[in-house]
Amino acid sequence: MGSEADYEKYSRHFLIHGFGIEEQEKLRKGKALVIGAGGLGSPVLMYLAGAGVGHLGMVENDSVSLSNLHRQILYETDDVGKRKAQKASEKIKSLNDDGDIIVHEEWWNEGNAYELSEGYDVLIDCTDNHASRYVTDAVSRDRKIPFVYGAIHDFEGQISVFNYGGGKSYKDLFSKRDQLIDKPVGVIGPIAGVIGSLQAAEAIKILTGVGEVLNNKMLFISLKHNRFQLLDL
Repeated sequence: MGSEADYEKYSRHFLIHGFGIEEQEKLRKGKALVIGAGGLGSPVLMYLAGAGVGHLGMVENDSVSLSNLHRQILYETDDVGKRKAQKASEKIKSLNDDGDIIVHEEWWNEGNAYELSEGYDVLIDCTDNHASRYVTDAVSRDRKIPFVYGAIHDFEGQISVFNYGGGKSYKDLFSKRDQLIDKPVGVIGPIAGVIGSLQAAEAIKILTGVGEVLNNKMLFISLKHNRFQLLDL
């Protein structure tokens, strides 16, 4: 942080009360691992890159399909059939060419999660299944790395931050793992944008120390009924 271009690029950050050069430098030095580059991962990756997070990791091993495009805004029609990690990294680099992008074209699982999460300050789980979230939660608890959680279906979504400063974990809330069954669900595109944007905001707050983190709380959102409900866990 120091060039004239840097000051211009992040000038709107500096107009925020309590957000100055020191906080921007924390973002530049911050390390965030985004697990999944789909509906939630798209806005998370774009907003964190745009905000100036200097070290972004991405775990993604899928290809772009036509059915992704209504909610996965990193991709275009011409990208169908191409590797998501490749196309996503190109888009992210165009937003922040000064940042490091570490791409892991692997499926996130118990066998590689501890190695892939090494050195990160925050884990942002943008997957769509309970098994992956349990893996994220285990790594988060063991490594004491905050876990930004988001989930969507239909017109609805929810978001929380687990294992932050000794706070509650995903396992505390969803303790009966064997009873959680993953199945395909419908989803309206904008709810992915809303929840993913909120996940990015939580990660920025964690990295900078600015604002109140969703620790021991969960925010429920229904776009269908225009309801926003914040509950203590």
